Amino acid sequence: MPEKNTTHLHNCSCNSCSDDQPIAPISQNSRRDFFKSASAIAAGAVLPASIVNAVSGDEYHAKELFGNKAVKDGKANVFTLLHTSDIHAQLHTHDEFFFENGNAVYKKRGGFAVLKTMLHTLKAQNPTNTIIIDGGDCFQGGGVAALTEGKGIVPLINNIGYDLILPGNWEVVYGKDAMLKDLGGYNSAKICANMFHDNADEYKNDLIFPPYWTKMLGGVKIGFIGYNDPLTPKRQSPAYSKGIVFTKPETNVAKYIKILKEYEMCAMVFLVTHMGLAQQVDLANQPELQGVDYILGADTHERVRVPIQGKYAKVTEPGAFGSFVAKLDIVIENGQIKDENYQLLDVDPDKYKPDPGMERLVEEVSAPHKKELNKVIGKTKTTLVRYYVIENPMDNLITDALMWKFKDANVDVVVSNGFRFCPPLVADDKKGYAEITNDFLWSMLPVESDVKMGDVSGAQLLDWMEKELHNVFAKDPAKRFGGWVVRFKGMEVNFTMNNDLGKRVNRITINGKPLDKKKQYTMLACERDGDPDDTLCRLEKVKNPRKPGHTLHGIMREYLAAYPMVEPKVEGRATATDAAPTLLSQLEGYNYTFI
Repeated sequence: MPEKNTTHLHNCSCNSCSDDQPIAPISQNSRRDFFKSASAIAAGAVLPASIVNAVSGDEYHAKELFGNKAVKDGKANVFTLLHTSDIHAQLHTHDEFFFENGNAVYKKRGGFAVLKTMLHTLKAQNPTNTIIIDGGDCFQGGGVAALTEGKGIVPLINNIGYDLILPGNWEVVYGKDAMLKDLGGYNSAKICANMFHDNADEYKNDLIFPPYWTKMLGGVKIGFIGYNDPLTPKRQSPAYSKGIVFTKPETNVAKYIKILKEYEMCAMVFLVTHMGLAQQVDLANQPELQGVDYILGADTHERVRVPIQGKYAKVTEPGAFGSFVAKLDIVIENGQIKDENYQLLDVDPDKYKPDPGMERLVEEVSAPHKKELNKVIGKTKTTLVRYYVIENPMDNLITDALMWKFKDANVDVVVSNGFRFCPPLVADDKKGYAEITNDFLWSMLPVESDVKMGDVSGAQLLDWMEKELHNVFAKDPAKRFGGWVVRFKGMEVNFTMNNDLGKRVNRITINGKPLDKKKQYTMLACERDGDPDDTLCRLEKVKNPRKPGHTLHGIMREYLAAYPMVEPKVEGRATATDAAPTLLSQLEGYNYTFI
């Protein structure tokens, strides 16, 4: 993508357009064509210079919007949406992963104090017509959050001053009652149109949160509808969602679009969703979405730098861990959209100095737990990172520890769930290592789970592996969830991600030998609270299920005590014939590239 763009989204060329001209409207089709072209550029396509120069998403164009004469004269207004998501209770500035010129690069990003300064600086550019939105997964994923069941994060969010918040799939982790109390502590509006009390609750079948929210911005009314991931009870421990019923957005979204467009008279409608990029792109192509302008997405920690154009709506997602802010500027004139500009901006501590008040508040909520969380439990010579889809050093460390602990228990395969929690931990060049603290352990393993083992046949393992790969690479994006291949040790798997269900696995070896479908193997993974006794990491009907009485955190601390300097690497435990080990998104190939 070009470093700087200087072309208006007007019906004129940049050379001939002046500030004296009114902003010409863009047709819906031309906006779609524009973002299709922009997405192709992001994917590396070679396009004519006239199209390349028309790419939106830069600071120059943002300034141009506000500097247009129609805006200056009050004939047109600009409103701004600032969007974060998947902060996962990362309180401090941390190492963040970038992929540049085929290599991993790490930069300092994020931190609540830096984030507050940045959001307030951006809002000050358009103070009366800017709102700040969070897309969920905020009060779970770090040590303070876990030890306070989310309560420690609530004052930080209120201090930032969010206007609108959507619950994410991890907001349920402490149970329904804690979720309601934590979200109830937020001063912002909360919306979600597909989370219901179950029929055993005193609020039988009622929506838990209001389904939508409206706001006057730029002289027009804007509507927002919220949706959490309907697959939450399947993706996570089922017990977390007890008492909550989730439905698909298609069940009621058309109804709420009609309410907002026809009765509330909204000029634009946004969906604020926490469903993962693949599901959100699929949703943007469903006819029920007609009338929606943008899906402000979340969940899979993807970094959408150019909005992805679906048939009915554009899709964005703002990265994770408080490292990025998505900024969308919309120009409205006479109730019509005349121009728009989208940027994904780094929360850069060199550009935005930490807010002193937020620093004090972070210190206050951390103080009761600081001694325990700052305790160093090990060191790593290699960078611990979890962004890769297929295999990564962080989960190899976890599965190394599990296999070490049960080396005398004849365990054949150990498993770590495939998710993208936790910012990287970069080994210091001068020291030659990085310190692993209890706080980092909570970020890496955000739930203190028991481990569980059981006996499975080779045929079961093969079928399970096919299903796990389908969850990641299904050709129908609506059938993808989570986003990352399950991790393991003791087993090596080669697969072809673009094959059909049941035909992806090319070979599996266990303990260096080809998988025997008739043989019984012992498998160990974490306990998912609420699963049937004979289910192990979504593998059903295991024999002799048992819990040996250890927790993931306990095992990790024991392992790091025995091996205080670790050096995990990507080893080829999982390989694909049609993807590099550095694959960074399950949506690669859909005119999107993670960078």
